Amino acid sequence: MPLILQNIAKHITLSPEEQQHFLSKIEVHQFKAKSILLNSGQICKHSYFVNSGILRSFNINDNIVEHVLNFACEGYWIGDMYSLISQKPGNLFIEVLEDAEVVMLSKENQELLYAEIPKLERFFRILTENSLVANQERLMDNLSLSAEERFEKFCLKYPALIQKIPQKQIASYIGVTPEFFSKMKSRLLRK
Repeated sequence: MPLILQNIAKHITLSPEEQQHFLSKIEVHQFKAKSILLNSGQICKHSYFVNSGILRSFNINDNIVEHVLNFACEGYWIGDMYSLISQKPGNLFIEVLEDAEVVMLSKENQELLYAEIPKLERFFRILTENSLVANQERLMDNLSLSAEERFEKFCLKYPALIQKIPQKQIASYIGVTPEFFSKMKSRLLRK
């Protein structure tokens, strides 16, 4: 069973016919590392599901500093939710960090699937709710936890990524400079 159907099956049950119909509405693409799937200022027209590889979403502020919002590895969904839902230009980039196989579901096909297989609307509502909860938790962590505690949570959430992605991107995700991150990591290793 394709990984995306396994992901859906965690929340809803699709009949074999519904599974085939869903699969007929998606596209699977291979992307090389450093590929940009979405640029800031574009309208996000797809939800992305990672079959393999690693993606990240980030923005760049006026001082040309990157801020990593999310990482997505195998079995994760990623997109610019603001832009996808509003169909207005977003402010996120989505980049492939490691060669990836990505399932793309267009906004148009997603809407068609809601009408044709209503329980998929429930599935995507659950994904959206989980994303909202995770974003709120991350915001609260950034306000109340130390950098070391945020790094510990990152390690628990993304254990497979620690050795695979550049330290400066981990630093950006937890909200510290690369220099601070390096010193903090050295301090943690000495403990």
